[in-house]
Formats: sequence, structure tokens, C-alpha cells
Amino acid sequence: MDNANEPIKAPTKVADLRVSYESGTLAEADLAMSPQAQFDAWFHAAQQAGIDEPNAMVVGTVGADGQPSARTVLLKGVDERGFTFFTNLGSTKSQQLTGNPGVSLVFPWYALHRQVVISGTAELLPREEVAEYFLSRPHDSQLGAWVSRQSTRIDGRDELDTRWAQLAQEYPAGSTVPVPDFWGGWLVRPRTVEFWQGRTSRLHDRLRFVATTERAALDEASAWTVERLSP
Repeated sequence: MDNANEPIKAPTKVADLRVSYESGTLAEADLAMSPQAQFDAWFHAAQQAGIDEPNAMVVGTVGADGQPSARTVLLKGVDERGFTFFTNLGSTKSQQLTGNPGVSLVFPWYALHRQVVISGTAELLPREEVAEYFLSRPHDSQLGAWVSRQSTRIDGRDELDTRWAQLAQEYPAGSTVPVPDFWGGWLVRPRTVEFWQGRTSRLHDRLRFVATTERAALDEASAWTVERLSP
């Protein structure tokens, strides 16, 4: 039936947008023994819930001028060392991490009323680990790493398309694409890992693992203490 004559509803004011968080709770007794075990459990739940790109995380860095910067990046690994991602080493985030390795990560799993907030320091991954991951990427993604000089200004989209065509001819599907020397990976070693569960009345559950040693292993329970934060 034609609804063309129905009045258009005014958009809800930003200040009036509210969601009641009633998806779950997070008690100390429910928390895994280590931050890696807890992250793995929540990450699996996010996958099972069908969340698009559950490995998408907001990476926060700080420039030499003290100005913070944030962007979404895809997590590509979690192990006892910490969290890893790959990027152009000339990008803004890489330049900022080179000058100031302090970094934060946020996994915003809105559909589950959950988020994980990580604070730590970043260090470059070994080149052999970078090469191993690069060669596991789809062929087009490998070419894309060569095409984009991330964060630099370009004159237009045509510049990317032309460079892509040149590289696709030079390295056709099935050929080996070399690892760019300007492309690499970062390992974030956490100092704190906070698990946030939304609750009603904005009285959320916030439990934070705090490292008790330098370079604490993410899977070692004895290397972490747990504290509850006020919402």
C-alpha cells in the first residue's frame, strides 16, 4: 500500500537517544583467570552473535604535538604477548607510535552491550612475522599495500587506479608479491585490559586486569590483578 501521504516523523533528538542495557552482567566470579582467556571468551561470543567484523578495534595514538588521534583497524592476532595489527609504516598511526609507543585499543561490541578497553605500549613486529602474514593475504590485498602510501595526500582516485593497473600487470594473480619495506606490523603489549558490560540505570560492570610485572604474559593469571571500577 502506498504510504506516500503519511506524515514524515521528525528525527529523534540526539540527547533523547537511549538504549537500556539488559543483555547481561559481569561479576568477579564470572571472570576468567587471565585477560587472554576472558578476551577469547568474549571474542567468541561476538563471533557467535554475528557481529560484523568483531576484530574491528579503535586504535588511539598521540602525536608529537600532544594531539590524540583515533581510527578503526582490524586485529590480526592475539597471543600471550598481546594484540597485533598490520599497517603502512609511513601512516599517521605508525609515525605517532614511533614517537610515542603509548596506545589504546577499544573493541566496541554494541550488539552485546560490551566493550574491551586496552591500554599499553606498541612495538614493531619482527620482519619474518610481517612477511608470514603478508604472504597469507589475498593477492589483491597484497597489491593494495603497494598502491597506497597511507595518510599521504593524492590528487584523485585515478592515481590509485592507475597504480593498481600497473601493479596488477607486473604481478598477475598467482605470482609472488614482495613484502613492501614500508609495510609492517605492531604488537600492543597491554598494561591494563578492561571488560565493560552495560547494565540498567547506567550502573555498568567494569572489571579491569592490571599487570603486576613488566611485559606481563596475557595468558598468565599470576601476572595480573583485578579491580572493579565505578561506572
